[in-house]
Amino acid sequence: MKTTQRLIPPTWDKVARHPLLPEAGHDEIARFNFLANLNLHISGEILPGVKEAFEQRAEPRFHAEHGRAPADRHEVRALMQRDPYYQWWSALRRNAMEMRQQAGRSLVLRQIDELNAVASTLNQAETLELNPELPLPRYVSAVDTHCMPGSYHGALSADDVSAGANYDCGLFITTAGLLGPYSDGGGRAIVEWLQREHPQFAPRRILDIGCTIGHNIVPIAQAFPEAEVIAIDVSAPVLRYGHARAKALGVDNIHFVQMNGEDLSRFADASFDFVTTSMFWHETSSRAMPRIMAEIARVLRPGGLTVHLEQPQYHGMSPFEQFLRDWDTYQNNEPFWGTMHEMDLTALMEGLGLPPQNQFQISIAARIDSADYLEKPVAKQEDYGRAPAWNAFGAWKPQTREHVA
Repeated sequence: MKTTQRLIPPTWDKVARHPLLPEAGHDEIARFNFLANLNLHISGEILPGVKEAFEQRAEPRFHAEHGRAPADRHEVRALMQRDPYYQWWSALRRNAMEMRQQAGRSLVLRQIDELNAVASTLNQAETLELNPELPLPRYVSAVDTHCMPGSYHGALSADDVSAGANYDCGLFITTAGLLGPYSDGGGRAIVEWLQREHPQFAPRRILDIGCTIGHNIVPIAQAFPEAEVIAIDVSAPVLRYGHARAKALGVDNIHFVQMNGEDLSRFADASFDFVTTSMFWHETSSRAMPRIMAEIARVLRPGGLTVHLEQPQYHGMSPFEQFLRDWDTYQNNEPFWGTMHEMDLTALMEGLGLPPQNQFQISIAARIDSADYLEKPVAKQEDYGRAPAWNAFGAWKPQTREHVA
């Protein structure tokens, strides 16, 4: 069996410390390091065998029965579910995610009182605005997203930050440390792209939708220190953690607000220069996504920019690759994943006044500042949903109505 090049991830001691990051003991560090390496082993050493099982066993059997190749990812999935090698790979991947959640939760809950106290001190500011009356959309409340108990909104006390703390420390495991010391490689990648391709772009007002713990908006806020930055999410625990985390890192120009991106009526038309999201859309729904995108188009100023970090759309991919990428839909508690990645984003944005000639799609990889982190292999590392290699799509809003035609 052919194998991909093995990468050695950085160890937990290379993770950058801040007052909100849970402290880990010897056994906890060993567990985190083991799980990070396990994820790389599953994607690098075991995953290639899934393709061999398809090409050498499953696809020939399907062709013999039907006289054709599988037509789409759904037929591939029905076929591969019976294959023992795929079952093994899928079970390992699911169990690795469950172990990651267990490791993170146990680390956080052991010291949750201390973490809540630190966060409460840092959160005594007007730049955190929570709304306990805000209804949670069903796509958030009905599922423990990527196996996280309580998802982003589960809380154990009035000032709980456990969901945010678990998410923060667990990103090291999920991405094998390849998002950088602060797990902010996505936000840094956007900043680098802007500085390289659009050095004159200097937004004065920035909106981040679905910010979770703010790990990707922090480097953007740092790159534009004069800008007013608003980061929104529907879940209070991650906002508490994210706000305190930003304050602890010395970032004071972000206003964290509990708000649903489907209703941005608080903001006037054409009131933001830059609107962004990071790995957010696949956790919404087929009804919510067009509503949120419509609100983005409304609040974006003429000449403004919207950029969205996501995994690439399925268009042009083989049914087998779509099937692999669709694993999260069925096995990682992300039910909108497949539907979102088959949507026609060009048509969606065009219908909202963002014409195709103003749109773009680019490949983008996590940017890492520390020498302790492996930069060179990052762009090639692909785990079909978790790796720090993405597709970014977006558009510039036309300056005038005439440009929409």
